[in-house]
Amino acid sequence: MKRDARIHKIAVVAFEGVSPFHLSVPCMVFADDFARLDAPRYDLVVCAQTPGKIETASGFSMLVDNDLSALETVDTVIVPAWPGPLVAPPDALLKALQRAHRRGARLAGLCMGALVLAEAGLLDGRRASTHWVFADDFAARYPNVLLDRSVLYVDEGDILTSAGTAAAIDCCLHLLRRDHGADAANRVARRMVVAPHRSGGQAQYIEQPLHRRLEGDRLEETLEWAAGNLNEPLCLDRLAEKAAMSRRNFSRRFRKATGSTVSQWILTQRLALVQRLLETTDRRMETIAEAAGFGSAVTMRQRFVHAFRVSPLAYRKQFRAGSDRLQEAS
Repeated sequence: MKRDARIHKIAVVAFEGVSPFHLSVPCMVFADDFARLDAPRYDLVVCAQTPGKIETASGFSMLVDNDLSALETVDTVIVPAWPGPLVAPPDALLKALQRAHRRGARLAGLCMGALVLAEAGLLDGRRASTHWVFADDFAARYPNVLLDRSVLYVDEGDILTSAGTAAAIDCCLHLLRRDHGADAANRVARRMVVAPHRSGGQAQYIEQPLHRRLEGDRLEETLEWAAGNLNEPLCLDRLAEKAAMSRRNFSRRFRKATGSTVSQWILTQRLALVQRLLETTDRRMETIAEAAGFGSAVTMRQRFVHAFRVSPLAYRKQFRAGSDRLQEAS
């Protein structure tokens, strides 16, 4: 059957160890039988370097009919989450992506799919995102990429990258919104039972440990005390006095052990406490601000928005909605 020239063609790359979730996200967002857009529609194919049986990361296999020649004619190429930084992308895939980019195809790397685009040299000098777990390794391997650790996805026009897992949905819905408008993206989001657009960034999901094992009991005990007394006025001088150290010695040992300044560490702990209280209690904002040592709800909100790009109230709604629904269903 002759295909409509208006149809936007998309190729999703499969490979050994592919995440079934990340592979399924673009299929669900862009496949005709799911999106049911009026017109024009998408024509989506899944391809691999070697067609045939592909083993997934979840312990089952699937069959892929198309090879990488599919990348020569499509309008958009999507690379799902790559298995990890220790797995080198094959040259054939990197060259196919470079050719697709040169002829004007739009590229998207979901989660660690950004690593493949970076390895192909396509992200040099550009902003990009990837899963926060791999951010340090990514930044070290690709210093010419302007890694944004806080956002859910980055749109550079012809190249897009996303953070981990659910952020792949956000990125694909964003592409759909670009192509067909908010109404089309909203309809697909409703069918997937997800938010059509999430506020904030991935910084709000990053685990922030209180501290790692530190050298010296006095330093560790001092930070244990500080983490349990965030409502009190805390500063370098007070912590140094608590540890029975000079200001200079405490500051030097603190930075060596934590990689942070005292003020940065205190702010991180206070923000982490605010997150936990927003997630697990119904306390008023003023009460949470006082418990976390911010002094006022206004100051707490300013610090929270700057760190996580979402307000405390919006954060509470996002993280409490799921548990509220579970309680209603039980």
